Amino acid sequence: MNDKKKNAAIVSLSDEVSEIKQLAESLDYHIVETFIQHRKIPDVNSYVGSGKVEEIKEFIENHDEDVALIIVDGKLKPSQWFILEKKLNVEVYDRLRLILAIFRERADRKEAKLQVRLAELQYEKPFVRELIHRKRGGEHPGLMAGGEYQVDDYFEMIKKQMKKIRGDLKQICDERGIRRHHRHTGGFYLVSLAGYTNAGKSSLLNLLSNEKVKVEERLFSTLSTTTRKIYNTNVPILLTDTVGFIQNLPAWIIDAFHSTLEEIEVADVVLLVVDASEKKEDFEKKLKTSLDELTELGVNSPIVIVLNKIDLISKEELNTKIEYLKEMRLAHYRKIVPISVKNKENTDVLLEVINSSLPHLVKTTIQLPINEKTQSFISWIYEKAHVSEISYGEHVTLSIKCNTKIKSMIVSKCEELNGFALN
Repeated sequence: MNDKKKNAAIVSLSDEVSEIKQLAESLDYHIVETFIQHRKIPDVNSYVGSGKVEEIKEFIENHDEDVALIIVDGKLKPSQWFILEKKLNVEVYDRLRLILAIFRERADRKEAKLQVRLAELQYEKPFVRELIHRKRGGEHPGLMAGGEYQVDDYFEMIKKQMKKIRGDLKQICDERGIRRHHRHTGGFYLVSLAGYTNAGKSSLLNLLSNEKVKVEERLFSTLSTTTRKIYNTNVPILLTDTVGFIQNLPAWIIDAFHSTLEEIEVADVVLLVVDASEKKEDFEKKLKTSLDELTELGVNSPIVIVLNKIDLISKEELNTKIEYLKEMRLAHYRKIVPISVKNKENTDVLLEVINSSLPHLVKTTIQLPINEKTQSFISWIYEKAHVSEISYGEHVTLSIKCNTKIKSMIVSKCEELNGFALN
């Protein structure tokens, strides 16, 4: 981040600009003006009408301090972007390009950097085509306000780089799949955190895992997956934090982050975290966006709706929102758990719901001879399953709950140690 904030102005077709302001401020831009032009569809040439463009231009020229960026709260066609930059003589971002800039700043691991770069290249392709068209028409453009390029060569470079990045991401995805397979066969259940950006997923990960993963109060602070073991549960569970959702992301952005979002798709249970303290319209919009994204990802596992930050609202408001979810069928008969990560409220209830939502647990009872190998095996069982009862006599008898794969492993090892399964 720069010590001094850069000035930016917002252009929107709607009065609702709170989210675009939050996005801009998360990149350390100071919003000095907001230009609103109410219209149902953007102007075909310059997104807003020519009169509004002149108004913006006059503001930029007469403002006491330099305006470094114009942010359009919408999707710009390449031709619209080109015209705006040319007329305003200042860099112009649309909403998606702003989000990609945030992604680029937040990416700290190799996979995240690859995913962001893939998304950026996909975004740039139609703009480069526009520049090629303009160049052939006699104009002499730079590329995305970043200096002059041989745009024809750059377009070919984009295609080659995208192919290579997809190959690298597939390799990372395959490696993660192998690790995930080992975890499943090792008796671990997989639970994923999902939800709108800045809903409190990372804080919940820390609370349930008793870890101290870095948490930042800013949009998209998590781009890479983080996996930790949930402590104080009856069965071994791994909890994974993933990139947050946001409204109106195109399918190719989701595709670029597929290797990360796949953790949600293959989870045994998904915890959909929602900020319950937000006003009703935002609360509903963000929940709908998140549920739509989970549908797009093909999630078939149980989804638990976790209403976070209930410490910031009254019980009456919380009950009103829960009833609203049920009436509007937004919950779709899913379990709803209100919690406060900050005050550690209702986490015991959430753990119970997680356990009850996991795939079917099977019960078995085994008897083992008492010796040194048996004690080592019993320690292993405690790590991989829930031991509901253990008794010592001539033999050691254990009553166990676990998944079917672990049951087969336990029974097999039990027989190797001259023990046997009672059921």
